[in-house]
Amino acid sequence: MSAKTIVITGTASGFGYLGVRRFAEAGWNVVATVRKEADLDVHASIDNVKTLLLDVDDENADLGFGALARSQFGRLDALINNAGYFQGGPLEATTMDQVHRQFQTNVFGLIALNKTVIPIFRKQHSGVIVNVSSISADAGFPYTSVYQASKAAVASLSEGLHAELAEFGVQVKALHPGSHETKIFSKVDRAENVPEDYTASWNTFASLNLVRSDPALTAEVMLRMVTDGDTKKIHYYSGPDGEAIPRVKQLLGQDWYLEELTARNRGEATALWNALMPTPTKATN
Repeated sequence: MSAKTIVITGTASGFGYLGVRRFAEAGWNVVATVRKEADLDVHASIDNVKTLLLDVDDENADLGFGALARSQFGRLDALINNAGYFQGGPLEATTMDQVHRQFQTNVFGLIALNKTVIPIFRKQHSGVIVNVSSISADAGFPYTSVYQASKAAVASLSEGLHAELAEFGVQVKALHPGSHETKIFSKVDRAENVPEDYTASWNTFASLNLVRSDPALTAEVMLRMVTDGDTKKIHYYSGPDGEAIPRVKQLLGQDWYLEELTARNRGEATALWNALMPTPTKATN
């Protein structure tokens, strides 16, 4: 029997790049997608990886990708919807075009890719879908409102699909990474013409998020989500801050949690917050 096959989108860098290597190392065949032709050779050194072009914004391409992906190795067992980007800045200064583009990539393209593999998984009565959300969907950060709204939609979609597809043996899960050192922060679609009233608080918030975790932590969680066989668990978290936030929120209750978080985002974190919230862990190499 041939090795299992997984599709991972957005693999030119970051979680996707490391995820390809982690699954290949674990013996999986990997269909890796990239958006640019210049990145088609990014995984060329790995025998059990085939890299294909896919712009997730192209819904027609997404909807036909399941059959194409399955044809690469003759089977399809899992999908990780990793492709996405970060639109940041005050909502007041964010254009509606930026809002639409954020949801097109992070939500609508992801939905289309879910749709393309669901018939395959339903008919074979097996398969795992991992939709990459974000800890921001739980947290309530400033200057990320559109991004976190898109990621909250991903988390909610995953919950609905988990219930919808369980009878067919299909698992749907949401991954909530904390703050990691990936290129997502170097390719931010920033709001422009921002009123000066926001400058001081935006700069303060940005200064509080400079220490970020090793993204290899998330690649390990991706592998666990696909292979652990847990049919009841939906939400997985990665990174010290990612794992802590839902627990702190449950411990304090939503109102107290948001009060503490708001103080932290102003640079006025309390002793309680500092005691409960670990800082991200940087890479050791």
